[in-house]
Amino acid sequence: MATNLLAIKGSRDGLRLVLDAAAPWDAVVQGLEAQLERGSAFFHGARITVELGERDIDDDELGQMLAVLRRHRIEAAGLASRSRSSRDTARSAGVAVRAMPRVPTGDRDDRSDAWLVRRTIRSGQVVRHHGNLTIVGDINAGSEVVASGSIIVWGRVRGVVHAGALGDSSCFIGALSLNPPRLGIGDVLSVARGDRSRSHPEVAQVVDGAIVFGAWETTRLR
Repeated sequence: MATNLLAIKGSRDGLRLVLDAAAPWDAVVQGLEAQLERGSAFFHGARITVELGERDIDDDELGQMLAVLRRHRIEAAGLASRSRSSRDTARSAGVAVRAMPRVPTGDRDDRSDAWLVRRTIRSGQVVRHHGNLTIVGDINAGSEVVASGSIIVWGRVRGVVHAGALGDSSCFIGALSLNPPRLGIGDVLSVARGDRSRSHPEVAQVVDGAIVFGAWETTRLR
């Protein structure tokens, strides 16, 4: 991330948004607004834990941050901080306090965390992951799967899928049967293909600014 003011981390407990603990608060809030605007396809409707590290924030500053999240329809699942003052501020506002990670967060722009999901994604369910995502099971109609990395589905895709949802058009989507009502890669979107009978393994990727589909066994990833 160019500004280096915040980083997105994926965990088994959901998304964690790590804010720079030393930068001016106004700059952090502006960076947060800009990142959520750029990543609207990824963040919309998400629940996230915000990590503040050692930073102290008061009621007004917490209110600013929560207002930004609400504008983008994001729910603050909790706040993690090593600062007692910040934890007290969160509790007073009714925001859950979470534990800070016990291990270093590493590279602030890391997207190396891969997640394996062994179940079918049913209608009404949303799966969101920061990193590459593999699903062993179907993505049923009425469900949604969003990842900042590539998505591989060992099953049928009949729900909405969006890879590279933070703007990375180099990602791809592969499935044994790829017939979603809507598919996105990076900032490029594709609507229903119309041919619901296609059932052979396929890969979707962006070529010359458009999403193209090819047979899994013959497609050369770009």
